[in-house]
Amino acid sequence: MKGAGRFTQIDGRFHFIGIGGAGMSVVAELLVNRGACVSGSDRCASALLRRLEGLGIEVHVGHDARNVPSDATVVVSTAIQESNPELACARQRGQSVLHRSQALALAASGMRFIGVAGAHGKTTTSGMLAVALREAGEDPSVAVGGIVPQFGSGAYLGSGDFFVAEADESDGSFLNYSPSIEIVTNVEPDHLDRYEDAGAFEEIFLDFSRRLTPQGVLVCCAEDPGAARLAVAARKEGRRVLSYGRPAKCAGAVDVQIVDVVSSAKGVSATVRSSAAQVRLELAVPGVHNILNATAAWIAGVECGVAPEEMARALAAFTGTSRRFEWRGAVGERRVFDDYAHHPTEVSAAIAQARLVAGEGEVVVLFQPHLFSRTRFFAAAFARALSEADHVVLTDIYAAREEPEEGVSAALISDGIEGARFVPNMYDAARVAARLCPADGLLVTMGAGSVTECAEVVLDEWRTGAGDQ
Repeated sequence: MKGAGRFTQIDGRFHFIGIGGAGMSVVAELLVNRGACVSGSDRCASALLRRLEGLGIEVHVGHDARNVPSDATVVVSTAIQESNPELACARQRGQSVLHRSQALALAASGMRFIGVAGAHGKTTTSGMLAVALREAGEDPSVAVGGIVPQFGSGAYLGSGDFFVAEADESDGSFLNYSPSIEIVTNVEPDHLDRYEDAGAFEEIFLDFSRRLTPQGVLVCCAEDPGAARLAVAARKEGRRVLSYGRPAKCAGAVDVQIVDVVSSAKGVSATVRSSAAQVRLELAVPGVHNILNATAAWIAGVECGVAPEEMARALAAFTGTSRRFEWRGAVGERRVFDDYAHHPTEVSAAIAQARLVAGEGEVVVLFQPHLFSRTRFFAAAFARALSEADHVVLTDIYAAREEPEEGVSAALISDGIEGARFVPNMYDAARVAARLCPADGLLVTMGAGSVTECAEVVLDEWRTGAGDQ
């Protein structure tokens, strides 16, 4: 990662509890590259921890009060509980404790902040925008929750004026930012374990729009009803708003129209037109949802001062991010991809993308639900989305920060899918899914948890011939 020499160095020591998380590791990298001394811990070893060690960060496997330097500012995410021995030690000592979002805001100080929010689409849209701005010569800084190949990481400290970051709505922490540009890809209800209902979820996004700088702009997808309502409400409060979408999919007029969409297994293209310009976007990633993401990135790039035609050209350089329909290997004609989808809408979009790539072949999905609360709230919607695949195998819920709930398991979803199989052990489930995939089929390991480890299990099953039908 390159240092941004013209920005003020950040002094002091920071200790990250749970530094191996996708969001935490990104902030740790950024602070190190702005001159801070950083250490951290995580509950188990990982390739990401080894990478952080290579950057000069002192990392510990396991949580222990002895890991916490007495002079450090401690950084936590919402997932870290007060009972954590390192956090308890910091509290007892009276050390300063920052939420990850506050540390990210510190890492972005001195730059124009561009926050990308939404229940889904954040990583891809922020990755697209960052890659395109770099291609256009802007050299932005980046904080994205997935590896972007052009940056070699999800974190990058550039020399330009712009800082592109995912803005997390799950715990309301995106209210710690003051963006000059906000992108909201959708306001589809999620995280209902935290928010009382869909109305409360929409209200937090309106609060986010109130965090815009005085001359800032809110970019909203008008195809999503919640985001469309946000656009209306923000306009009423006097904020500048630019909406986008396919006219036939929007309830009202939009500022930036998407027309003439052409989709294939290799990519997707469309004409985007506003009152100021008309361009053709040609993407190297498939899926109509990616045209929506790219249009948001195009609008933001033009707002940053990039010429409309140049921004359209630059978006063609985006080739994807890790765990967003990421190719993981093939044996013969069988292929396996990995996808982070963990919300019903994301699942449906990922399966549609798989259909395009599979052609005449069958689509097999190995799905690991993420969170007990999300499984309980959306079991029926997950079942409908997963039913779009030819074969579905579910495995145990990835609990993440939650404790198990009595009566809540992946069976709530599998029971609603004809022919679906529920195999509690993840690795056994991967082998079952591999055997269901025909010779010309495509298999997707799907979910926000540890299921990403199963792609190699699938490939091994195919290599041994156990998957032959």
